[in-house]
Amino acid sequence: MPLSPDEPVLPALVRPTVQDAIRRDIIAGVLTPGARVTEASLAQRYDVSRVPVREALRGLESEGFIDSRPHVGSRVAAIPVHDADDLFAVREALEVSTARSAARRAAALYSGDESPEDWWRLRRHIAALLDAGDAHVAAGDLDPLVGINDEIHIAVAELSGSATLTRLLRQLSWKIEWLYAADMQSRGKRLWPDHRVIVGAIDAGDGERAAALMAAHVRESRIGYLARYGVTRPSSDPEVAAAVAARSAAR
Repeated sequence: MPLSPDEPVLPALVRPTVQDAIRRDIIAGVLTPGARVTEASLAQRYDVSRVPVREALRGLESEGFIDSRPHVGSRVAAIPVHDADDLFAVREALEVSTARSAARRAAALYSGDESPEDWWRLRRHIAALLDAGDAHVAAGDLDPLVGINDEIHIAVAELSGSATLTRLLRQLSWKIEWLYAADMQSRGKRLWPDHRVIVGAIDAGDGERAAALMAAHVRESRIGYLARYGVTRPSSDPEVAAAVAARSAAR
């Protein structure tokens, strides 16, 4: 789908790029694993010259979305199912830190005289995302939950005030979302209520509770994914491995 010239102009830091567009189509399954991609075909698809496509392919290769080989060309990489355990482990560590930091920042803000607009803008955004997710759950329309879930987690990271952690989590979230794109059973609603509880702990300024709730939330996603998808390599975490084995045996 071409990048529309009629779309509003966004700040340079958030303006969608060709790399963003290709990545989105890979995650959505429009460009499927193993599919051959060329600069010419992508330039035509996104209505751009070959130069930004060439740069985008290099960037996507470094992110793991594209495999490029000399004299062979470029193909969409395989979905990293067997890296899922490692990806979730890293995500848990990152998100425990962001949740704790966000709660501590909330405690400082609510006990002081400062009321920064960026904080309230993010909180309004999270509130809108929670309401949107609730509406989709109530309607039984579960497909959008994966994207909404990722937006909430990124927004919590932004609440922490750490640009570094937010950037790392955003990059990791692309891979996690790609994993879920192949996991149609993930469109469940059982873990959805966790988000309001986590945000409530952040609003209360309770860093340790927010961190513990986030750890349990991400860990349950990790166990559920590994069990549902039948990942054969045991988890690096003995407790996760035992939980995956028990859940798989119960099926």
